[in-house]
Amino acid sequence: MKVLVINAGSSSLKYQLLDPDTKEVLAKGLCERIGIDGHIKHTPTGKDVYDADRYMPDHEAAIKLVMEVLTHNYYGVIKDMSEIDAVGHRVVHGGEEFTHSVIIDRAVMKGIRDCIPLAPLHNPANITGIEACQDVMPNTPMVAVFDTAFHQTMPPKAYIYAVPYRWYTENKVRRYGFHGTSHQYVSQRAAEMLGRPIEELRIATCHLGNGASTCSVKFGKSIDTSMGFTPQDGLPMGTRAGAIDAAITEYIVDQRGYSGKRVESALNKESGMLGISGVSSDFRDLEAAAAEGNERAQLAIDVFCYKVTKRIGSCAAAMGGLDAVVFTAGVGENSATLRAKIMEGLEFLGLKMDPEKNNVRGKEAIISTDDSPNKILLIPTNEELVIALDTARLVREQEAAVKED
Repeated sequence: MKVLVINAGSSSLKYQLLDPDTKEVLAKGLCERIGIDGHIKHTPTGKDVYDADRYMPDHEAAIKLVMEVLTHNYYGVIKDMSEIDAVGHRVVHGGEEFTHSVIIDRAVMKGIRDCIPLAPLHNPANITGIEACQDVMPNTPMVAVFDTAFHQTMPPKAYIYAVPYRWYTENKVRRYGFHGTSHQYVSQRAAEMLGRPIEELRIATCHLGNGASTCSVKFGKSIDTSMGFTPQDGLPMGTRAGAIDAAITEYIVDQRGYSGKRVESALNKESGMLGISGVSSDFRDLEAAAAEGNERAQLAIDVFCYKVTKRIGSCAAAMGGLDAVVFTAGVGENSATLRAKIMEGLEFLGLKMDPEKNNVRGKEAIISTDDSPNKILLIPTNEELVIALDTARLVREQEAAVKED
């Protein structure tokens, strides 16, 4: 089976063509500047990269271009579109309606549209990507895989905010959590690497990149996570403030004469590591600047690591103990320095980092000492594989059900 995984943004479209049975990536790529001018970078496994400016007025044009390069006689990896058995779409927000991945039909599309107020920047782009694929491949089954679905196992005490309850019942204000496919994947891989059933493990997963979140995965299920109603909550990130006192918004409106929208923009795009350091939102730039003596860059790193350390402690409290910590995503996978700094002071939880084993980038490894009672792991995330596996499973189940009828 071959599954095309689509992750559509407002002006971009990431894709991978995978075989979920062998977990082989046949090709991957990125279409960007859609609706502006257009550029595609297509990377077929074992072949030359196709990197070119190509005009894409809309997402349908981008999908058609993806089909063109996938079936190209030199850059392609399939003979024609009929070899694509299914399409899996990343959808950011599924609200409370979608607790699992689902085959896309009219009712599902309505449900995704109903969640637009909860993710006004993301769900419309996801819908555009789905509709573009449906136009180009009308007979190919499609599946929606939701960032929020993995966290729908959280109990009410973890997701209810202490605000008027009618805000929840009438306006759907609650903790939803994001990065769900990443947290799901790395927790499952951690169990496999440790040779233990996930049903008996308490794992703190740390997805640390430009966007960052932690998750308490108890016996295979998310019971708490740091991101909240939006991806703004929780840890400080590249340009996002993370959790702050809500009254700061009104105070800054009064003190600086900002509108509410201006404050929201500042909290999302001018805060976090960029806001503290004044240097960059990229942790590589921050580490370089800190090494040269930039105190604000060092402060940004200190704040980030301190907040992650606290969140790991919170995970242990939420789960009644801790068996493993997992680092993933750009920073988690590639910065040995930040991983070590985050783990400082957590020895009381039975977590002992091995400096030599920690000296690794971007590959699976157990980086705790051999005698560490609990384990620390580095696991590169693979959200596309999760989407492909879910897509293949649902399509096969649907085909089996049709045959039985």
